[in-house]
Amino acid sequence: MSSVPQQIPVVVLAGFLGSGKTTLLNHLLRSARGTRIGVMVNDFGSIEIDAMTVAGQVGSTVSLGNGCLCCAVDASELDTYLETLTRPSSRLDVIVIEASGLAEPQELVRMILASDNERVVYGGLVEVVDAAEFDATRERHPETDRHLAIADLVVVNKVDRVSPDELRRVHAAVTELAGRAAVIDAAYGRVDPELLFDRAARTDDGGPRQLTFEDLDDLYVVEDTHPHAGYETVSFTAGEPMHPRKLLDFLDSRPEGLYRIKGFIDFGAADPANRYSLHAVGRFLRFYPEPWPRGEQRLTQLVLIGSGTNGEALHKALDDCRVTGPHDVPEEHTMWGVLRYVPEPAEPAGEDRP
Repeated sequence: MSSVPQQIPVVVLAGFLGSGKTTLLNHLLRSARGTRIGVMVNDFGSIEIDAMTVAGQVGSTVSLGNGCLCCAVDASELDTYLETLTRPSSRLDVIVIEASGLAEPQELVRMILASDNERVVYGGLVEVVDAAEFDATRERHPETDRHLAIADLVVVNKVDRVSPDELRRVHAAVTELAGRAAVIDAAYGRVDPELLFDRAARTDDGGPRQLTFEDLDDLYVVEDTHPHAGYETVSFTAGEPMHPRKLLDFLDSRPEGLYRIKGFIDFGAADPANRYSLHAVGRFLRFYPEPWPRGEQRLTQLVLIGSGTNGEALHKALDDCRVTGPHDVPEEHTMWGVLRYVPEPAEPAGEDRP
C-alpha cells in the first residue's frame, strides 16, 4: 500500500450551447486567488480572459498570466494533454475540461476514469443548465435528462432571467432528474470555486504544500452573506477509530445532494500503521493509505459539502460509524471493502500488462 503522488483533480464542465459554461469558467479563472488551473477547451467557442482569446486552435497551449494554462484540444488527444498538464513543471492544482456544447460528457468522464495517468483523479462532472431555456433545451436535446442523471453537481445558471416561481419549478425539475447530484443556483456563472476544488496552499517558494484539516475546515465556512452561498458544509472529528463496515455503509448510501467528502480516516486496529485519505465526489470514491505522520494525534477528520443536505443528520450518521468499545472491534475482513477503493499501485516501467 505505497503512497500515490499528489493527484490533480480533473473536473468536467458540461452543458448545452448557451448554458453559460464559458462564463462560469472565466469566473473560476478570475477567482483563482493563487490556485493554478489547467483549462482544456474542447469547444468551438472561445474562452476570454483579460485581453486574450483562445479560440478553436487544436494543439495550442498558452499561459493565462496568473499561473493558469489553457489549451484547445480534440477529445481524442485528451490523455496526451493530461500527460502534459500534469508534469511537475506545470505546477497545476486542478484541471478543468470545458466540453463542447454538443459533446457527450459521459465519454469524457469515461476517458478520465480509464486514464493510466496516476497523477490525476476524477474531480466530478459539473453540468450547467440555463434556467430560462430549460424546457426548450430539453425539447431540442432529449439527452439532457440523461446528462443530468450522471452529473455530480448541477449549476442552474441565469437565475436572474426567471421569476422566483419559475426558478422553483426549474430547480425542482432539475433536482428530480439529477437524482443524487447536488443542485445549486447561480447568475452569470458565479459559483464559489471552492465548491469545485480546494484553494491552493503554497510554501514560501511558491510551491504547493499539503492542505491540513484546519485549512480544509477554514475553506468551507459559509455565511448567509456569502455571494455564492448555495451549499452547506459539515465538519466531523472523532477521537475514536471508525468502523470500516459502518463507514462504507454510510458512503454507499450517502444522501442526495452530498457532493464532496474529503479528509482523513483512522481505522484503528483494523490498520494501525496507516491513516486513510478519503476523496469522494458524486458517486466516485477513493481511499489512499499513508503512514501516520510521526507524533500526529490519531483522529478522523472529514469535511462534507453538499446542497439541500441535512447537516445534523449527516453528523449523527458519521458519529454512528465510530467503534464504540471492545464489543464493537471490527473483524479483519471488514477492511476488504475499503481496500476495493484503494487504487492499484503503478506497474514498474517497461513491464508488460496482462
